[in-house]
Amino acid sequence: MEHGGPGAGRPQSVLFMCGQNVIRSVMAEVLARHYFGRSLYVASAGVKPGENDPFVAAALDEVGLDIGKHKPHSLEDLEDLNFDLIVTLAPEAHHAALELTRRLPLDVEYWPTMDPSLAHGGSREQVMDAYRTVRDGLVDRIRDRFRYAAPARV
Repeated sequence: MEHGGPGAGRPQSVLFMCGQNVIRSVMAEVLARHYFGRSLYVASAGVKPGENDPFVAAALDEVGLDIGKHKPHSLEDLEDLNFDLIVTLAPEAHHAALELTRRLPLDVEYWPTMDPSLAHGGSREQVMDAYRTVRDGLVDRIRDRFRYAAPARV
């Protein structure tokens, strides 16, 4: 299977992983659910759990999406790892996923994604811009990778 490109096969289930399951993987899970509904099983986890980040909710709210009652999960919190694909969004998550795939037959794709929390020293607008950039980049990657086709406009 070709990894990461629009030509890669479409999995039935995807786990998005980042460092703490509070920003990137949460956004990816919400966005994938929005675009693919029940046609794609989606979950997210971190290498270790963290605390919810209010900027994630704000960035998703701007596009009409909600994180709901998301609680950060670590890999250990998952009941099973019965996924077709793990998409890693941070280096530490990628290393953990590769370690998992030594024992489990899972495909892993690495989508390097900046950590918008690094902008927390700036103004609120600068921080929001960093989160928007991540959100919009994930929208593009998710739609391309899992072949989202917008309905034809009449």
